[in-house]
Amino acid sequence: MTTPSYKRALLKLSGEFLRGEGDYGIDPGAVRYAANEVSAATQLGVELGVVVGGGNIWRGREAEARGMDRSTADYAGMLATVINALALQDAFEKIGIVTRTQTAIQIQAVAELYIRRRAIRHLEKGRVVVFAGGTGNPYMTTDTAAALRAVEIGAEVLLMAKNNVDGVYDSDPNKNPGARRFDHLSYMDAINLRLDVMDSTALSLCMDNQLPIVVFDIFQSGSIQSILSGESVGTTISAEV
Repeated sequence: MTTPSYKRALLKLSGEFLRGEGDYGIDPGAVRYAANEVSAATQLGVELGVVVGGGNIWRGREAEARGMDRSTADYAGMLATVINALALQDAFEKIGIVTRTQTAIQIQAVAELYIRRRAIRHLEKGRVVVFAGGTGNPYMTTDTAAALRAVEIGAEVLLMAKNNVDGVYDSDPNKNPGARRFDHLSYMDAINLRLDVMDSTALSLCMDNQLPIVVFDIFQSGSIQSILSGESVGTTISAEV
């Protein structure tokens, strides 16, 4: 078995990924694909947490633009992430991955309330922990939730899964064929160049805690396993370039 380069990692999956080829909702094929990718990664012996977004079901900012109170809209978005987390949990367990879902808002009938020490204990026992409900606070993105949970559980790397984009570019590669991909970036460059990696709050949290970020294409099969094995995949954002 390959010796992993990290003991503990956190994976951020977007709601858009779970939507698959559809315009809305959850694509069972995308969920199964994610489960298989996570399964391959856990076979390395890495302790893995997952933060999931909710954009395939609900977007708080769009609801606000249509007149809804922003805090209320964001809480609705937190509920969307719980739906996605339950779909992931089901897919994980169907292929033998022992999973626990924890939420930042209390929904005890379907998931545990997030408790840091309990989450760490689950990871130590080899369980995958799916974190839902964002940070539990409005005005905070699930990118920020991913950075926060990664720091809290002592993850050594944050894996930012993108859809059909294999890293960070100096411009949109889908619009500019000449766009240049970065292999490495510093935190400050990622913030100052406004490269749309993740929101500035999340980036700043990673920078303050020296948490490296790897941005990669989730649809390149085996990418998670390759990154955790120490291979160079996508774009790495860290203090050193």
